[in-house]
Amino acid sequence: MTIQTIALIAGIILIFIFFNFFIRIYNKLVALKNNYEKAFRNIDVILMQRAEEVPELVKVVSKFMEHETAMLTNLTKLRTDFLNAKTVEEKIENANEFSKSMKSLFAVSENYPTLASNSNFLELQKRVSQMEDKIADRREFFNDSINLYNVGIEEFPNFILARMLGYKTKSLFDVTPEEKKYDGIQF
Repeated sequence: MTIQTIALIAGIILIFIFFNFFIRIYNKLVALKNNYEKAFRNIDVILMQRAEEVPELVKVVSKFMEHETAMLTNLTKLRTDFLNAKTVEEKIENANEFSKSMKSLFAVSENYPTLASNSNFLELQKRVSQMEDKIADRREFFNDSINLYNVGIEEFPNFILARMLGYKTKSLFDVTPEEKKYDGIQF
């Protein structure tokens, strides 16, 4: 074998290793992106179910809470905004506002004993509470997926290919300050 043949074979091997390396990075980045998108779709399903409960909740509550029409109107508007949201960021922002409004609604319902004892309202409140628990679980999984994605696109040498492909860091599904606030148990 001549030196030229050895150099050619070594060059081919190096090119093969180089392409194999970039293919592995590309596949990892695609898997991370798909994982975070799937995680948000899982949250989106529950958020959609919660949005579907709103008309039923508004119908039951409106019979009892005629003075609280602004709150009910806002809740309906937030549902519409959620259904019309195009980006993950818009849906996350809307979901946080929606959660805040739902908590206000349930807090105000305590001022209406007839409503608070109504079986339809209690059932809807229970279903919404269960959905909020599911959202919290899926939010945690989503945030884990986003964290893995963000780390994956910022690691060396992944960030080189990630920048060429236009991958950008994504925002976590944050807990709003209102959700963090705890006023203690009120009697």
